[in-house]
Amino acid sequence: MEYIAKRITIHPDLCNGKPTIRGHRITVETILDYLSAGDTSTEILRNYPFLEEEDISACLEFASSLLKNSYEVKNYHG
Repeated sequence: MEYIAKRITIHPDLCNGKPTIRGHRITVETILDYLSAGDTSTEILRNYPFLEEEDISACLEFASSLLKNSYEVKNYHG
């Protein structure tokens, strides 16, 4: 298992290789989806008691780091 950010891991046999939290079967994407839907960290932690507040912060840091890349849009017709 490879740690690619604080608490974020990628393993090809776990969740189809998507980034997960500390090797658990919960993806960064899932946590970000909950947050974007308006769930609070407290609600997420209540539903996933094996997670820690630092895990949620790591998901946000990971997503932020991905957005620091430059992206090029080709053939966009708006």
